[in-house]
Amino acid sequence: MGGQAEAKYQQAASRAQGLPIPSARQDDRPAEPEPALAKAGVWAADVTYIPMRQGFLYLVAIIDWATRRVLSWRLSNTLTAGFCVAALGEALARFGKPGIFNTDQGAQFTGDEFTKMLRDHRIEISMDGRGRCHDNIFVERLWWTVKHEWVYLRPAANGIEQKRSLAEFFDWYNLQRPHQALGWRTPDEAYLGEPTAAQAA
Repeated sequence: MGGQAEAKYQQAASRAQGLPIPSARQDDRPAEPEPALAKAGVWAADVTYIPMRQGFLYLVAIIDWATRRVLSWRLSNTLTAGFCVAALGEALARFGKPGIFNTDQGAQFTGDEFTKMLRDHRIEISMDGRGRCHDNIFVERLWWTVKHEWVYLRPAANGIEQKRSLAEFFDWYNLQRPHQALGWRTPDEAYLGEPTAAQAA
């Protein structure tokens, strides 16, 4: 990333780092991507752990930064690049390509397999500073919602049950959960360009 896009990304990241510690309604804090970035199309990805009644799994999700829509996700019992690459491939196949793709510097995202797919699609690669989780604040907010509004309330017995439960969660999140920062639209409504209630009035 260079020039004006780099400057605008740094401004957005700096603003994100200044946010208070997430609260129970963290997704509703108004913190919008810079207009130039939203227009270019920015996707972001991250990995977190998902606890179960016994053990845990790793979850990767790819989101559209401007609308919070989850474009794809995968579960894995190992922290390798394969499930991240699979999620990226699905998102590209279903939704085209963004101008910029943002991740942290985890090995899953810096390895040849993942970065080659981005380069092959001529997608600009943006990576957060080490240890700076708030650079990817929108995915961090998603993780809070996944765990506090769903996973902790519905502990899964095994991987099959967890996958089924998360599929239900992501449908609910994209289609039914409104965000104040999106003008009380759901991620799906924002992604499809539907007007906010104020715009429709």
